[in-house]
Amino acid sequence: MTELAYLSDLPSAYVREFRARVTALPPGALVLDRTYFYPTGGGQPADRGVLRFEGGRPLEVTDVTKSGPAVLHRVRGAAPELRRLEVGAEVEGAIDWDRRHRHMRLHTAQHYASARIFARSGLRTRRANLAGAGATIDLEGPLPAELLAPLEDDLRDVVARPQPVSIRMVPRAEWDAHPAAGRSGLVPLPPQVDPVRVVEIDASDVCPCGGTHVRSTGEIGQLRWLPLVPLSSGASRVAFTLVDSAPTTPSA
Repeated sequence: MTELAYLSDLPSAYVREFRARVTALPPGALVLDRTYFYPTGGGQPADRGVLRFEGGRPLEVTDVTKSGPAVLHRVRGAAPELRRLEVGAEVEGAIDWDRRHRHMRLHTAQHYASARIFARSGLRTRRANLAGAGATIDLEGPLPAELLAPLEDDLRDVVARPQPVSIRMVPRAEWDAHPAAGRSGLVPLPPQVDPVRVVEIDASDVCPCGGTHVRSTGEIGQLRWLPLVPLSSGASRVAFTLVDSAPTTPSA
């Protein structure tokens, strides 16, 4: 089992280097007892970075995925180096911070955008996807084109007048009994999730989520909205990109 160390609180998303122990060595990968690398999931891509160990060259982490309770850290061209490793060995992980921080900014922006779309149109988000410096939001129905300008104003305002972002853990029974009113997302919670990790943007959005997020909406930065894309179902896809994909970032 791998402890997902980035989940516990918001500051954990800002951890760039950490130590862990190897618990398994499947072909071309390492399983660690704990990790701050985000594995692909929930529309958010996996982190990248390196793993270092005593006496060996750094291993480039090319992908991170879940496999049951374990997290596989896949590495590139590392067969000779992996043969030096043993279960129980200590490694040091270093996360590609620019990539991680882009995803944090985009994911928080997506939560807020989904909330404002729901508030202005009643349309909920079926799925969201982050890639590179951009994000897409697939809605359950067609979004009127005239709402794009007010939505742009909403995002501009929440960056100019930042709102805090917070995380809390809620027992599953409590969440099921009292879910967030007016939730903007349609993705159901898997039955095994307990407790529920709830990401909240102050006075704007409450959403179960296992992704990484920034501390404040002011950290999102300027966004550029793209034209609406009609989907075959008759619904709409909303898309935006970060204007500055690598801004000056806060200290960890």
